Amino acid sequence: MTAKKLFIALLLSLPLTSYGQSISPAQIEQFKQLPRAQQESLARQYGVDLDSLTGIGSQAQRPQRVEVVEPVSDVADKERERVQAEKQKEDEQAQKNDGLRPYGYDLFAGNPTTFAPVTEIPVPSDYTLGPGDVLRIQLWGKENQNLELPISRDGSISFPESGPMNIAGLSFDEARQQIKKRVSQQYIGVDASVSLGELRSMRVFVLGESRNPGSYSVSSLSTITNALYVSGGIKQTGSLRTVQHKRDGKLVGTLDLYDLLMAGDSSGDNRLQPGDVIFIPSVGKRAGIDGEVYRPALYELKRENTLAELVEMAGGLTAQAYPQRINIERTNEDFLRIIAEADYTAPKGRQARIKAGDKVEIPSISDITGQYVEVKGAAVRTGKFAWMPGMRVSSLLQNLDADLMPTADKRYAAIVRTDQQTDTISVMNLRLREALRQKGGKEDLLLEEKDRILIFSDAGKVNGGEEGRNFTRESLFTPVLQRLKAQASPEDPQQTIRISGPVRYPGEYPMPATRNISDAVFVAGGLKDSASLYEAEVARYTTDENGVGQTRILNINLADVMAGNTSLQLESRDRILIKSIPDFAKTRTVELKGEVRYPGQYTFRDGETLRDVLERAGGLTSNAFPRGAVFSREKLRQLEAQRLREAEERLQSDLLGVQLESDSFSAQSADRTREVKDLLDEVQGSEPVGRLVVNLASVLNDPDYQAIRLQDGDTLTVPTIPQSVTVFGEVQFPTSHLHQSGLTVDDYLERSGGPTRQADEDRVYVVKADGSVMLPERSRWFGGRSQQLQPGDTIIMPIDVDRLNQLELWTNVSQIVYQIALGAAAVGNL
Repeated sequence: MTAKKLFIALLLSLPLTSYGQSISPAQIEQFKQLPRAQQESLARQYGVDLDSLTGIGSQAQRPQRVEVVEPVSDVADKERERVQAEKQKEDEQAQKNDGLRPYGYDLFAGNPTTFAPVTEIPVPSDYTLGPGDVLRIQLWGKENQNLELPISRDGSISFPESGPMNIAGLSFDEARQQIKKRVSQQYIGVDASVSLGELRSMRVFVLGESRNPGSYSVSSLSTITNALYVSGGIKQTGSLRTVQHKRDGKLVGTLDLYDLLMAGDSSGDNRLQPGDVIFIPSVGKRAGIDGEVYRPALYELKRENTLAELVEMAGGLTAQAYPQRINIERTNEDFLRIIAEADYTAPKGRQARIKAGDKVEIPSISDITGQYVEVKGAAVRTGKFAWMPGMRVSSLLQNLDADLMPTADKRYAAIVRTDQQTDTISVMNLRLREALRQKGGKEDLLLEEKDRILIFSDAGKVNGGEEGRNFTRESLFTPVLQRLKAQASPEDPQQTIRISGPVRYPGEYPMPATRNISDAVFVAGGLKDSASLYEAEVARYTTDENGVGQTRILNINLADVMAGNTSLQLESRDRILIKSIPDFAKTRTVELKGEVRYPGQYTFRDGETLRDVLERAGGLTSNAFPRGAVFSREKLRQLEAQRLREAEERLQSDLLGVQLESDSFSAQSADRTREVKDLLDEVQGSEPVGRLVVNLASVLNDPDYQAIRLQDGDTLTVPTIPQSVTVFGEVQFPTSHLHQSGLTVDDYLERSGGPTRQADEDRVYVVKADGSVMLPERSRWFGGRSQQLQPGDTIIMPIDVDRLNQLELWTNVSQIVYQIALGAAAVGNL
């Protein structure tokens, strides 16, 4: 058998393989032995899949499972992703159009809940019957019978004892009349009532710019809009104005959904027939309209091409529209965006031509322009109010508690007044409490048209809450100050001042109308109790006879100013400096602890010494150990903390260097790393004490001893008489030993088990009870360190850092840590 005949035999056997009637296995093997190129050539020639041929007769392969229906969860996830992607794309497009969205597409915003045919709608009399419809016929009279007669495919119904009756193509009303006529002719004494039962379903196509294009099964009563709902609606790229209804390839009608949406006109919503096609073409030309219309959106243009027609589609102008200057933004012949204007109140403006891509902006009328006064800030009722001649502040604000917020400053308010002739502003100070206390008095100022009353919040009443934070003097006065600076000229200098010092609200303010310094202080919230009434300064900018600017300093008596006993007037850009009382309410304390006759926190005068305070405290008790007293100072504690931070940073750097340079398999490298880590942990765990070494016995008894002037925050801790000597550092058993006369440094080191391997025996030192350091004579360890120790002394055996690395930093840091630890221990043992 040739290769071609063998291939044809295999091809003919394919339909029978499912029943096991294939050609012999030998023929299959013969085909498989053909060259691969010849197999592929035959497969391409006859248009078949080569893999399906080579798999014939193979008992090892099993048919692969084919998913006919995709799982519901997968379909829902894909649909959700598709909808989100479309929504994101629509949002991006809306941003390009300044937030405007195409009109009408939200009609199909929801997805259909079911594709089932709709049968619960009334049947019109002109409904055309067809195969699949069911007629319900009720006979009564001589015979009573209920019949359900389906219309067969040939368009007839089988009437009992009367034969078939062809009614397909007739309207429901025509078919009803013919059935009644037949019953009356063939059934004597019988009347008939005809109604429609189940309706047929039909398949239509929704194509083009549909959200879900395809074929759909709908009720025979369905119209174009029913099919659009079933298919999920129209994309924003599809036209709402020219939805085409086609039948047998011919255009039956066109639906303009704008007629339905804007006028409720459904005359173009034709009823569908089986096989009809609804085609949604791409959207046509669009123009946008925004501003003061009832339906701002992008509208598809069809026949409408004038401004009046576009405004009508947008629902018309609102009551706030300003029709005399309507802006039309469009693209010219050079593809540049330009702006044209139209007067909608004139016939020519209403007939202005609208082109594709135009954007029409309907402006709003201005705010109220006259016959008003305004209240802003921390008032309960803010906004604009009607102004009448003779109106006063008390006409608007009648009760401070009812009309103002709880956080409002009830002492001071400001009135910003606009000059109607020059359009410049000025600021008048209002003593709010006095104005409402004596209504109609001189403080209850008369209001003029367009006055603005600024009500400020009191910082002492805000208490960290959000209410009142935006009504500070700074926030409300900022636009006023900007306006005052902008309107300044050589003839009318800038009417602003600045006040600093101990006032409640220092800052920049408008010039008081009275130009009095006392009024400026009142605007700034008044003086604090730390203000000095003897002296203040006014820095004034002036020019000399040559026109060169210079600053003059005017010294004033603030008490006279506040009493009104001066004629000094403020000028443009004056700076008022209120001076503080030196060292006002400044209290400095020192704390005495431990064996003091009357311990506690003492307030000291300027220049007072430690001896003076100790005398006030009754001196020391009989159990006091003055040589071990710890005198700490806050400034020294801060310096120690800084030294610790610097040591920690350098140790971290050294630790990183040791880790990078060392050999991980070296025991010495591991020791170096561990020692640096231990030292770093000690530094991080150390708390600075700020100890100052003093000889307390000399402070009390030696008149020639340097006097210790106290500073705020100093602390003196006097311990009881100790009985021990402590050994710290690299010894076998760091501990405290009972003091015995005659024992030397070496004796106490020996009692602590001697040094460890990491000890540096040549750098042993002793910290005395008063904090001073004593270096023993350098000799052999068991030889000559025979200094006599006293109770409270501490022996330090440092780490031998030279054995690990030649870093002097480690030695210094270890000494810092030991000294801090000793100071903390001395304080903690009380």
